[in-house]
Amino acid sequence: MSQVSDADFDEFVNASWPSLFRTSFLLMGDHQLAEGLLQTSLVKVYVAWSRVSKVEDPRAYARTVVTNSAMSWWRRRSATEVTTSFWPDTAVAGHEDSVTQAHVMWQALQQLPPRQRAVMVLRYYEDLSEAEIAKALDISTGSVKTHAHHAVRALARSLGTEAPNALRKGELT
Repeated sequence: MSQVSDADFDEFVNASWPSLFRTSFLLMGDHQLAEGLLQTSLVKVYVAWSRVSKVEDPRAYARTVVTNSAMSWWRRRSATEVTTSFWPDTAVAGHEDSVTQAHVMWQALQQLPPRQRAVMVLRYYEDLSEAEIAKALDISTGSVKTHAHHAVRALARSLGTEAPNALRKGELT
């Protein structure tokens, strides 16, 4: 790679790191795994940088690489690995309810199957449209809607609440 391309890639990484790391962390559920996944993904993007730098949205390409790498990791993960649902209680007495709610939602999100979790992360944390999610996951828009529907239902069951009215009517927005 030329020095100009390296500089362009460095600039891209500096600008994209926070967003890509957030996506990686939300998909993996662990800071160290997320950082390793992101670094591996950025190596793949670097190797293809001469092509990637010419696309309309290199960050979308990188996000797709991160998501696909996470999906591959979930498929490869050993059956003997067990994730823990216990997080040490670090809440400070009197802290806002939002911290508790975020923790409860985080635990519920971790219980979703990988594809449903990916759809939820890309939709609600990355604010992607159904079409963008479908492109990132290389699935149809209908599959995105189905995964989102099942994920919202599972989250509602897990949280002991009803699914939103739009879901009961079969609508997804």
